[in-house]
Amino acid sequence: MEKIIGRFNIQLQQLTKFSVQQTSMKKTEIWADSLSLNPVKIAWALGAMAFLLVFASIAVLLADHLTGHTSIIIHKSVKVFYLDLEQNIPSFFSMLILLIASALLTVITLLKKKQKASYVIEWSILSIGFFYMAFDEIMAIHDRLVEPLQALLGHQNLGIFYFAWVIPGIIIVALLGIYFLKFVINLPPKTRLAFIIAGAMFVGGSIGVELIEGAVAEKYGLENFSYYALVTIEEALEMFGVIFFIRALLEYIADNYKELNLQFGASEIKPENLKIKQS
Repeated sequence: MEKIIGRFNIQLQQLTKFSVQQTSMKKTEIWADSLSLNPVKIAWALGAMAFLLVFASIAVLLADHLTGHTSIIIHKSVKVFYLDLEQNIPSFFSMLILLIASALLTVITLLKKKQKASYVIEWSILSIGFFYMAFDEIMAIHDRLVEPLQALLGHQNLGIFYFAWVIPGIIIVALLGIYFLKFVINLPPKTRLAFIIAGAMFVGGSIGVELIEGAVAEKYGLENFSYYALVTIEEALEMFGVIFFIRALLEYIADNYKELNLQFGASEIKPENLKIKQS
């Protein structure tokens, strides 16, 4: 009997050793079952980046003016940081935050669809719309409408419609406002207010200030302090409007989808929230 037990123990030890060796050969993945995302901190971080870009744009424009537009280095810096140019650091940042908003809207759309909730189409349209705006931020598709529309309007004395793309822009915004009215009304009060503020900031900058820019550009051109100031206000309103919208989306997800493996708040991921998965 003792011999049998001894053999069994030896076999068990060998089996255990083999199991340990096999386990050690497997890939080990460590991940957190909760991710701490603080909407306020995220908004402040993005806002700080936007502020630095606005400041950099003002600084390089001022430096370029004080040096009489003679410094090659400063002139190149203007191309990199000036808010009104495309495919530079500010435009890529604007594209990034628009893509973040689009991604969050996509998450909400999928969650709404899974729940078979109402307004799935509206959430999906917003997601697609922000994705398109991110693409347009780099490619400046709307600016390509300016010359054809100016020719259609006669080129002269266009005033606030000098940047003529604003005409179809105003029509589209008005139609979307009518279409999304019921959707906005049925949002939770906090979210509704945040969406309205963010929308007012973005549209106020992209179209409202752009109208004034058009009048100034037609009369004085594109290289004067009045135009520079208006561009700075426009782009700042657009960026901070999108950032405020991102914060509103994060808070909406936190308030309505607590079952997600996302922890919205100031708490940090603790060791007990980490799991080890063998694959």
